[in-house]
This record gives sequence, structure tokens and C-alpha cells, in this order.
Amino acid sequence: MNWNISRLDCKVSEGDLSDVCIVAHWQCSDTVDGYSASVYATCSLPSPDPESFTPYASLTQEQVLEWIWANGVDKDATEAAVLQQIENQKNPPVVAPPLPWAA
Repeated sequence: MNWNISRLDCKVSEGDLSDVCIVAHWQCSDTVDGYSASVYATCSLPSPDPESFTPYASLTQEQVLEWIWANGVDKDATEAAVLQQIENQKNPPVVAPPLPWAA
């Protein structure tokens, strides 16, 4: 499974802090047997603790992923949804066969 942070929306300043992340744009995707699927969404982030604030330039994708998983993004459910999309491509639950009277 591939997790990616594609964008961070930031407040220019909050108190004495600058470039404070408030929204993370994320995507979870995977490819299995040539079938690909993904989920994209955003996650609001709480105001940081000034004592443990990480400057924007020092952030890592892993750190931001941990933030989104701690703030409402269910990692296991998201990965299951991606795999279900792939399964539905392999074995469609609904099909539209040709009309029986059409030649």
C-alpha cells in the first residue's frame, strides 16, 4: 500500500509559530495484478503544542502521516477500501450485459 501526502495547507502564523499546518491532503493507493485503486481526502490538523512544534522545513512525510492517522483517518479501513476497489474491478459486483432482444 502506498501512502502519500500531496499538499499541506498552512497558516502563515499562529502566535509565535510560522507555517503552521492545518490541513493535510493525502492519498492511499495500490496496484494488484494490473488493477489500480486509490482514496484521496484531506485531514484537518489540530493546533500544535508550541513546546513540540516541528518547523515546516523539518517535517517528514512519515510524521505527517502519523498526524493524519492520529486525527481521524482510519489506516486499516482506508487500505481495506482500496483493496475492495481492486477486487470490484477484478470481479464486478454489478454488470450490464447486452439486452437479450438486441442482436
